[in-house]
Amino acid sequence: MVLDQSVRQSLKEAVLCWLATADANGNPRVSPKEIFSAYGSDEIIIANIASPNSVKNLRSNPSVCVSFIHVFKQKGHQVFGTARYLTAKDNGFTERLAPLQAMAGDAFQILGIIQIQVSSVAPMVAPSYRFVAGTSEAQMIKAAASTYGVQLTHKPPTED
Repeated sequence: MVLDQSVRQSLKEAVLCWLATADANGNPRVSPKEIFSAYGSDEIIIANIASPNSVKNLRSNPSVCVSFIHVFKQKGHQVFGTARYLTAKDNGFTERLAPLQAMAGDAFQILGIIQIQVSSVAPMVAPSYRFVAGTSEAQMIKAAASTYGVQLTHKPPTED
């Protein structure tokens, strides 16, 4: 299973993901996406709400990277794969649309679906986890909440 439970949980906790594409000349573009989900064991699906450049780019260069991170934990994943664009006439569109439409509700019209066949996944963590001894999720959550001026409604995980 390419998208294991930790990746799936990370996807659920992320507010946005960022889709990296490259145009026909190899020029990179990164674009935030708000409606996305794991699908099956090896796909990520992203709603096309307002993504004409992403769709154009993946049609000429289907190699993509999707990044998502929990802003308080400062941990997440990079997912690499091959994308294709699905519209209502494509097989599998209706099944993939259902979970995205449930998230979008009436707020957004979904124009199509960016389907990413995942080839590999890599963890992403803030440098503090690697370079500051003893850094924990609880410390990172408290620090991020302080930085952003957010009052937490629940306690962060306890230190072990």
